[in-house]
Amino acid sequence: MRVADLIKKKGSSVLTLPATATVAELLETLDDNRIGAVVVLDGDAVVGIASERDVVHHLRGGRDHEATVAQIMTTAVQTCSPEDDLTHLATTMTQGRFRHLPVLQDGALAGIISIGDVVKARLDALEAERDHLESYLRQ
Repeated sequence: MRVADLIKKKGSSVLTLPATATVAELLETLDDNRIGAVVVLDGDAVVGIASERDVVHHLRGGRDHEATVAQIMTTAVQTCSPEDDLTHLATTMTQGRFRHLPVLQDGALAGIISIGDVVKARLDALEAERDHLESYLRQ
């Protein structure tokens, strides 16, 4: 299965914030939407990703909620394309110890996938394969 197939099923909606947003605004966005990360944009360009992990690290250091997202975000953003294979991405995400990948198509943000999305897609594929095999054996 490819990223494009997953995006078709789950949708391409991505919550974003500008780099100038505050940590308080980031926390509100994460909590209100029950998500683990937000893509940070400068105009239309992806400049970072801010996750729960980034917030915890920031607050553990005793810093305040008025800092900007630019000050806490991860700037070395790993991305993927719609043509990428989910099995390969699962390995990449596990080895890199990150849970969210923005999807870029022709340099533009086209979606986001999480490790949960990848695992669910794999489980769905295994269930479909099992059902097919059971049907075959019953014939």
